[in-house]
Amino acid sequence: MGRVPNVTRADAQAALRNPLAFIAARWTPDPRTVRRAALTALVMSVVIVVTGGAVRLTGSGLGCPTWPKCTDDSLTTTSEMGLHGVIEFGNRLLTYVLCAAVGWAIVAARSQKPYRRSLTLLGWTQFWIVMGNAVLGGIVVLVGLNPYTVAAHFLLSSALIAVATVMWQRTREGDAEPRPLVGKAVVQLVWFLVAASVLLIAVGTVVTGAGPHAGDSSEVARMPVDWEAVAKLHAVLAWIVVTLTFALWFVLKAVDAPKGPLARTRELFLILLAQGAIGYVQYFTDLPEVLVGAHMFGSCVMWIWVLRVLLSLRERPEETAPQPSPVPAQEPATRASIAGPR
Repeated sequence: MGRVPNVTRADAQAALRNPLAFIAARWTPDPRTVRRAALTALVMSVVIVVTGGAVRLTGSGLGCPTWPKCTDDSLTTTSEMGLHGVIEFGNRLLTYVLCAAVGWAIVAARSQKPYRRSLTLLGWTQFWIVMGNAVLGGIVVLVGLNPYTVAAHFLLSSALIAVATVMWQRTREGDAEPRPLVGKAVVQLVWFLVAASVLLIAVGTVVTGAGPHAGDSSEVARMPVDWEAVAKLHAVLAWIVVTLTFALWFVLKAVDAPKGPLARTRELFLILLAQGAIGYVQYFTDLPEVLVGAHMFGSCVMWIWVLRVLLSLRERPEETAPQPSPVPAQEPATRASIAGPR
């Protein structure tokens, strides 16, 4: 076994002043470790959305009636609060797991050699979104599950998924300037797809905010709109996204695009078909909780793949160090040149 170096007082002070720099100076993670850390943060950002949906679908939204404590007198759930309290408090605990996953991604990105500032910034962006969403989640409880705050809570979670997806992609790329793999018209079509997907997700939060799953058995305010009409608008937007995806696949085939964009588009099309099937079944079966939860999970997967399609349209190779200028060859010195001019 190798000798364990002694940690001096100066080392301890340096670790307290800048712990990330202290770790980075002593640890260089394998590139696969950085990718796995970014993927873990992405997976946990989806898990927290699904478990948050479970809180709502089981009517446990006010299982802990206050925040940041679970009750006025207890930080944790109590036996009197029953299963609803356990479900709500369990979802709160998962926020710490999410923070740990994002923290690991930040540490791994900061310690990578060479240092990649853009990758570390993506990790910190996730951290601050998590912090903001935790506060917003507390506001949701304090205002009695107001549907507009619930919708904002979900949209901020979607933003977290977006940043985590970009970071995961960037761990598999270099830092050179991006090179487009397709033409400008194709890129514009994909941006239309992204915009339609954002609108689809936003309208989906209105369906939830006006629908029957209020999140708690008590009287909870709902959005003053006809949820069935909004659900039909949601379905129309879903068909627009499906149509744009199919059109994109057709265009990519026509222009003989690289395999990456074609594969991501084909995968997105299959995900959309599965998501649409779940959506229609849940609508015609009076929104059973299991199917609504599956639809929320499908929404997260769809959003990830829309972003993967966008990111597949370019490549970013590793940066190459500038080559030193070649030294011009010198002619052999003669006796006269050595002696200098007479």
